[in-house]
Amino acid sequence: MKSLFDTVSFKCSKLVTQSYSTSFSLAVKMLSPGIRDAIYSIYGFVRFADEIVDSFHDFEKENLIHDFEKEYYKAMQTGISLNPILNSFQHTVKQYNITDDLIQAFLKSMKLDLVKSSYPTHTEYEDYIYGSADVVGLMCLKVFVKGNEQKYEQLKNEAMRLGSAFQKVNFLRDLKEDNLVLNRNYFPGIDLNSFDEEAKTNIIAEIEEDFRIAFQGIVKLPIDAKFGVYTAYIYYRKLLQKLKNTPYYEIGNSRIRVSNYTKAGLLAQSFVTYKLKLV
Repeated sequence: MKSLFDTVSFKCSKLVTQSYSTSFSLAVKMLSPGIRDAIYSIYGFVRFADEIVDSFHDFEKENLIHDFEKEYYKAMQTGISLNPILNSFQHTVKQYNITDDLIQAFLKSMKLDLVKSSYPTHTEYEDYIYGSADVVGLMCLKVFVKGNEQKYEQLKNEAMRLGSAFQKVNFLRDLKEDNLVLNRNYFPGIDLNSFDEEAKTNIIAEIEEDFRIAFQGIVKLPIDAKFGVYTAYIYYRKLLQKLKNTPYYEIGNSRIRVSNYTKAGLLAQSFVTYKLKLV
């Protein structure tokens, strides 16, 4: 039965999410049960594409990302894919009317990681972040508003700024690995040789402004989504604070992370804040 295969497909997307990101999995659990599978399917799709360009060094990455894209569009046309991640994602795309420009922008940024190692201008930097992170926020927003286009347009900018904030935090945390392992430099005019406390301060100020604007959208989200998104927001704010407190020369020497104990405390804090209707 196709319905059983679809159920298995969504479970596979959930497993991918749980395996690759305990933090994101925790946030998804705070969403209403009715939208969790859709968010798992979005994460599974973007995670697999990202893994192709970031991790599969012993394989033909160009062929893999090309085949991944081709199989996605085949699934969209036929309504099925034997790749369960693509099968669940195509269902979500159709159910929530995720427009193809978002998919194409995401895949464009993933392909850039195969051929481009630096983003010397702010325009190039913003274009990459739009495709790699902002559109993921917009895909999730499509699910959160459940077809309410007026609400989608109202919250679109804030959703993009939240995606930008998350991505820039990741860039800052992974600065050394991106430079030395993947030979990439995302921040314009900044590499390991030019990275100093002033550069770190400027990047953090940019991220904090993204978070400030993003929060204005979080408080307006539908009830099904608000607590889950707020949980992710609180976690990344904590991660940014740890980066802020880390000397610039220490960033990248060890992976900055938030402990499971701290995550539990943040979850409790978020729950109290949410219940008191402070968000």
